Amino acid sequence: MASDKLPTWTWTAPIGGWALIAASAAVSHPALTIALGAGLFACVLAAVHHAEVVAHRVGEPYGTLVLALAVTVIEVALIVSLMIAGGEETAALARDTVFAAVMIILNGMVGLSLLVGAARHGEQAYGLYGVNAALAALATMAVLTLVLPNTTTSIAGPVYAPSQLVMVALASLTLYGAFVLVQTVRHRDYFLPEGDAAHDEEAHAPPPGARAAAVSAVLLLACLGAVVLLAKALAPTIEASVDAAGAPKALVGIIIAGVVLLPEGVAALRAARADRLQTSMNLALGSALATIGLTVPAVAVVSLVTGWTLVLGLDLKGMALLMLTLIVATLSLGTGRTTVLQGIIHLVIFAVYLFTTVVP
Repeated sequence: MASDKLPTWTWTAPIGGWALIAASAAVSHPALTIALGAGLFACVLAAVHHAEVVAHRVGEPYGTLVLALAVTVIEVALIVSLMIAGGEETAALARDTVFAAVMIILNGMVGLSLLVGAARHGEQAYGLYGVNAALAALATMAVLTLVLPNTTTSIAGPVYAPSQLVMVALASLTLYGAFVLVQTVRHRDYFLPEGDAAHDEEAHAPPPGARAAAVSAVLLLACLGAVVLLAKALAPTIEASVDAAGAPKALVGIIIAGVVLLPEGVAALRAARADRLQTSMNLALGSALATIGLTVPAVAVVSLVTGWTLVLGLDLKGMALLMLTLIVATLSLGTGRTTVLQGIIHLVIFAVYLFTTVVP
């Protein structure tokens, strides 16, 4: 991070990714599918690099907020575009995507970060106040958007009446806005790493110049846009593979959500390995909050404008797994210190979620 010169691969990756996107719109060939997959992962790695450059320039917690917001805004744009293109058939798309993102982040991303970090450094510490604030906001938003629609009576669940949908959209946006205000202004210290990570050379390296950070910010957006569009281009192949395997279509949503969240996941894992668990938690929990706080209002607007039904309520299996995840996250992240046990618990829940999706 000390050098302002960007490695060649970090700017050629997004150029190559966009070139592959253009090629996929013109031709179709098995070799191109392999190239799309390779280009996707190259763009993911480049996005992580550029996000870390920007984060090192602006400092915590702004750096993690940059990546979380960038990924979520592009993810929301993808969901909205798919809803508009698919019409009423996509009534449950937003619900499935939000639920998959929450489970991937809280169990997959957090679990792997805790396991890898603790396995390498033993017990790890983070700011308890910031994590508790994030979990409280996340639990409220998740229940309001994914559970409460099953209990309302104005319209039979799992949908909200238009007025209820407006209320929940405003509530989600308000909670996310309040969280960002607390994270970046009122109580920024809650989200800063504890102690002095003297062994972390990255944390003590000179920050990049303003020009290098600006270039990385532009390239970050280019990489994230390429990741989403490459994932969209690969979606038909993924769907065909899932159908050939006889697996439920819900698995396609999980795969796409996982691909879109790869940049944040890799960044969170790298931070945990470097003994910067606070940064890892900021990325994971901030991403989950942004996913609900920005996605629900956006799809609510689409639903209200078009008059399409928006299915938000989960089935019984989904509600049980969501409640288990929120309870376990509150317990495992409620002490300010973690060991490999917490990581294993979250990964077991994630494995059960994946298995019961394939074998309902």
